[in-house]
Amino acid sequence: QVQLVESGGGSVQAGGSLRLSCAASGYTYSSYCMGWFRRAQGKGREGVATITSAGSPSYADSVKGRFTISQDNAKNTLYLQMNSLKPEDTAMYYCAISGGFCSGRATTGTFDYYGQGTQVTVSS
Repeated sequence: QVQLVESGGGSVQAGGSLRLSCAASGYTYSSYCMGWFRRAQGKGREGVATITSAGSPSYADSVKGRFTISQDNAKNTLYLQMNSLKPEDTAMYYCAISGGFCSGRATTGTFDYYGQGTQVTVSS
């Protein structure tokens, strides 16, 4: 059973930083795509970033240059370092995983499994 547990969300002022973490367990993919997507209140799912099992990252245009995705394979943990946060980054952030290639998931935000989410609120 795949389990993804996010942490690290919170409230910050514009220009601030947050680091999200995701503890992953129960997956058996030999190759996979892990990533983050977000959902703002009243809006649809938006891809944020992905990373392949080989460590290759991809980002949505809206976060390029500000967010960094990384993973610690020894700890089965995924991270999202978010800098220069803007009010429009306010959303529930979800950690997610799918088997195989990332294939544009950084834009679509579609995955096989995802966690419960962690709220990020950025005030102006």
